[in-house]
Amino acid sequence: MSGSQFNNLKHAYQGADVLGKGALVLSTWFGAGIFPLAPGTIGTLAGLPLVFLCFHLKDLNKVLFIITVIIIAVWAADRARILLDKDDPKEVVIDEVAGFLVAICIFPFSWRILFLGFMLFRLFDILKPFPIKQLEKLRGGWGIVLDDLLAGIYAALLLKIIFIVL
Repeated sequence: MSGSQFNNLKHAYQGADVLGKGALVLSTWFGAGIFPLAPGTIGTLAGLPLVFLCFHLKDLNKVLFIITVIIIAVWAADRARILLDKDDPKEVVIDEVAGFLVAICIFPFSWRILFLGFMLFRLFDILKPFPIKQLEKLRGGWGIVLDDLLAGIYAALLLKIIFIVL
């Protein structure tokens, strides 16, 4: 993150109300999004504590947990978008956290699942095959989050295929 981007985030935080401050902290995933190189990858890695928690939940609780994270992600991303006055701020990485949860939490825990899920999720999130790229055109928090959720779904489907074949 450049100095001007950091100053913009700092200024937005200072001028925000309590909910706005909370949205900025959550949307940057506790500051992971301000990392100067590959903030999406760093944000995904910073989501690992939630991923480990999700792996330990029962099926229905997993679904409710992921839905809750998605709702919070959409709200926080939208609020941060408004506060930072950018359509899709690069410092917002809670969408990567939500997408990564979608990618791997349907599987039982293993280091192989974790590693392959991470790699596939990042691949789909970066390459944005059809229609992932088109989802970015949606306005607001949904536009920020939906492309990552679909990247997570693509990663989960490919991961499932890999483990069926192997």
